[in-house]
Amino acid sequence: MRNPNGEDSADVLSAAMADLVANFAPPSDAASVLASVTARAVELIHEVDFADILLIDGDRYQSLAPTSPIANDLDTLQWTLQEGPCLAAAVGDGAVVCPDFSTETRWPRFAAAAVEAGIGSMMSFQLYTYPAAAGGVGGRGALNLLSRNRLHFSVEDQIIGAMLATHAATALIAADRQTQFESALASRDLIGQAKGILMERFKVDAVRAFALMTKLSQDSNTPVRIIAARIVESTDTPETE
Repeated sequence: MRNPNGEDSADVLSAAMADLVANFAPPSDAASVLASVTARAVELIHEVDFADILLIDGDRYQSLAPTSPIANDLDTLQWTLQEGPCLAAAVGDGAVVCPDFSTETRWPRFAAAAVEAGIGSMMSFQLYTYPAAAGGVGGRGALNLLSRNRLHFSVEDQIIGAMLATHAATALIAADRQTQFESALASRDLIGQAKGILMERFKVDAVRAFALMTKLSQDSNTPVRIIAARIVESTDTPETE
């Protein structure tokens, strides 16, 4: 099978996969990976002119690594209108392809605005979704690929888009796990400090000090790490005469 440029489809996909592996290893920070994902999307998929990643967490959204302000603007518009291919992909459709916004009926208000902005077609790919721990990224998201032209994206284009979305999702998951790890370390250190304070103040051993915090946590329905933070803060607060 050959694509419109006369190239063998299998060769195109093999070359694209090799290119992705070469350009995303070794792993770097999430922001750099996301910027690489959107940049490579524009480079690898001939008809894609702009790209970005939209993350949704509850009633908040972020447009990340846009290759042009127009991608960010259209994310904001979709969020305002609460309709569009990006939101559809992020919420649950997986992959959404719109070949011609001038005839699009699924999101009439956004489609009209996209045409006015000079965008003819678009693909959106859902990122892996999951609940985040405190401080993590979590939420839902989608990789958005926009074209000035009205066209039916090829199977190869869609496969490359899906691969890029996987790279973006992997980077976000890794960043979230790192945040959770750092948060756990910070909590452990804080609890250790609080235990030391209680041991000194009440002349008890470490087991009894932790038991005191646990009891207070249960009685007040407050996480132990919050109890520990309050104990440390109360000790750090200068006494006034």
